Amino acid sequence: MASDSKRLRSQTWFGIKRGRGVGARSFMKNQGLPHDMFEGKPVIGICNTWSQLTPCNAHLRELAQHVREGVLEAGGFPLEFPVMSLGETLMRPTTMLYRNLLAMEVEESIRANPLDGVVLLCGCDKTTPGLVMGAASVDLPSIVVSGGPMLNGWSGTTRLGNGTSFFKLHANAAAGEASDEEYAEIESATSRSAGSCNTMGTASTMASMCEALGVAFPQNGATPAVDSRRRELARLSGRRAVDLVNEDIRLSALLNRDAFKNAIVTNGAIGGSTNAVVHLNAIAGRLDVPLDLEDWDALGRDIPCLVNLMPSGEYLMEDFFNAGGLPAVMAEIRDKLNADLQVVEGGRLSQRLDQARNRIPEVIRPISNPVKPHGGIAVLRGNLAPNGAVIKPSAASPDLLSHRGRAVVFKSLIDFRERVNDPALDIDADCVMVLQNCGPKGNPGMPEVGNMELPQKILKTGVRDMVRISDARMSGTAFGTVVLHVAPEASAGGTLALVEEGDMIELNVEERRLHLDVPEEELDRRREKWRLPENPFQSGWEKLYVDTVEQADAGADLDFLKGCRGSDPRYR
Repeated sequence: MASDSKRLRSQTWFGIKRGRGVGARSFMKNQGLPHDMFEGKPVIGICNTWSQLTPCNAHLRELAQHVREGVLEAGGFPLEFPVMSLGETLMRPTTMLYRNLLAMEVEESIRANPLDGVVLLCGCDKTTPGLVMGAASVDLPSIVVSGGPMLNGWSGTTRLGNGTSFFKLHANAAAGEASDEEYAEIESATSRSAGSCNTMGTASTMASMCEALGVAFPQNGATPAVDSRRRELARLSGRRAVDLVNEDIRLSALLNRDAFKNAIVTNGAIGGSTNAVVHLNAIAGRLDVPLDLEDWDALGRDIPCLVNLMPSGEYLMEDFFNAGGLPAVMAEIRDKLNADLQVVEGGRLSQRLDQARNRIPEVIRPISNPVKPHGGIAVLRGNLAPNGAVIKPSAASPDLLSHRGRAVVFKSLIDFRERVNDPALDIDADCVMVLQNCGPKGNPGMPEVGNMELPQKILKTGVRDMVRISDARMSGTAFGTVVLHVAPEASAGGTLALVEEGDMIELNVEERRLHLDVPEEELDRRREKWRLPENPFQSGWEKLYVDTVEQADAGADLDFLKGCRGSDPRYR
């Protein structure tokens, strides 16, 4: 369908024959652009999070060229622009501190420039939600292209998964069971190609969530980064971005409540990361789509984990792709999805599912033979988490899903690191490790430290899991009986701040219960003594973040960023 140049947003910049239009075109022509590029072609922004400081995204510059070729083939005008890149493995204190800043930059970059549609190039964990959040607040036609996962890691015949294998190795080393040579081998053999984590960590989860939401092409989540089919997907997405503009299909037409419900169900079936909760809730908030923790629990409670991938299983993303990827999983749970929803490539979700094939049933299990009976995120409540906390049952030890134990309390991440391996620490395997002040405000940024390493003296007994509770997050590649995102967080005055050494804590995942067994009168006494900590940051981004960030159950967005502000520039 030909573009209606009068309708194109970019023509308010480029379509003015004299005055401001001359300046807009003239300076762009210094890049060798011919005059006819400005005469009614849809302008497609290629929003790129390429950076050598973000190893997962270091190949996106090449991928952007394939997007560009697709845009040109469809009659569009591609213009690439950079935004802040968030590298999970290098940034300190945590990339989550900057997810909302990235979303702000994306939103304002799109709105301020002559763009009719956008291709969102993402990969590493927070770049995906950051780009989608920002684009959703502008609501132009948009499509997601992920960088794709790395190839399988190998040590002999043993698969090595990013993150998951490191966590296991670190525990073995702390117990005196791993050598420097083993460390060096796994370090070199795990990350053997371009791409993001090859486990079902947060990067793979969020790429799959974009696919499940219908804002990315089929196989966006699983196609390896170095596979030629990833480049083909990028080119096809570039072509489709032009069509989306011509058909005026905006993000809000795809990201409705039913799409989010589909994503939540799918997250359970793939054993997806707990981080998906804060990210999807934040994206929904940008479009005023109602979504809360109760949706996660209600929709995910009876969904089995079908994908046999680390950290919940034994295979990796390359195997997942070869088995059929996300379409094969969604076809298996088709009766639990709304398959009549519109998807970004055109047509309905049902058409994707009709074409899906499961080629390796050991990797993508049939619903009659799941990897784990419960793959969804369980939402816990009780006096310790009045606004909710989450746990991933498929990554937990079954015998710890109902547990009562004595609290061993760490007041901060620094306190934890200083004391966890102290031989004098009064702790045994039945205790409950509690970490305070690591939530959105507390650290700040809610770092991935909720899967606290176990004390060396516990590891040396052969124990590899204990109940751990915090207001922090956990890497999607991690595992264990770990309760996360406790809300309200300790630094906001939540009950978590009142837990003291020796208190008894009850966890019952089946009953969705998280209870601090302390009389209410005693909690009231402790609450009277507690004081809200002063924001240690008196300027800069950290001050703005701590002053305005919402709690984890609401998606940890900044309160003034919620909602869709549209695509009209502030001033003309």
